Amino acid sequence: MPRSFVTSGWIKVCGVRDVATAELAAKAGASAVGLNFFTKSPRCIAPADAARIVLALSATSTRPVGLFVNHSRDEIESIARQTGLAAIQLHGDETPEFVAELQQRHPDWGILKAFRIGESLCAVAEFLVECDRLNTRLDGCLLDARVDGSFGGTGKVAPWELIARDYAGTNWPPLILAGGLTPDNVAAAIKSVRPMGVDSAGGVESSPGVKETKLLARFMAEAQRAFAQLS
Repeated sequence: MPRSFVTSGWIKVCGVRDVATAELAAKAGASAVGLNFFTKSPRCIAPADAARIVLALSATSTRPVGLFVNHSRDEIESIARQTGLAAIQLHGDETPEFVAELQQRHPDWGILKAFRIGESLCAVAEFLVECDRLNTRLDGCLLDARVDGSFGGTGKVAPWELIARDYAGTNWPPLILAGGLTPDNVAAAIKSVRPMGVDSAGGVESSPGVKETKLLARFMAEAQRAFAQLS
């Protein structure tokens, strides 16, 4: 399988909704920005606005990633065509078969899968076993906190100790830690869990869907410093 686009020290700012914020994240060194197409999210973005962000980032090394929650294959493909996206994050109840179908149809796409973690990583393990059976490999697993009735973005911290202990980093796709990460705790999270990457949405916002410049800059600096210390 091709090498994942998620490499050590990967930092994603999710829920970006305008070109200025995307450019700010890129200038600060973000590896990726997330464009959220889940209509029930306060961070939802229209495809036309997302296309402008994708275009603005084309001259940078920051990768736009489309976030989808239980969208159909046709919906994902349509939005990808409209926006120019070539990397997606599945944040709902998508199956390994769904991932395999997308990968077969779009072998050039990068695909991340989010998991909401409660008391174990059993669901992650089972999902990845089935992916192996289907000869499918994710570019990364994003682990968020489980909150009943929510698909993420709650601000609740994921169970760091459990993830650090049970995530099979050698055999599983790159680990991206999410869930309640802020400028104040991201360094501790990286030191504790030792993920390949981190992801924040609400932790760098002044209000839902509105990124705050100083918080974003501090988050990037703290995460970069912590990853540098790991290496």
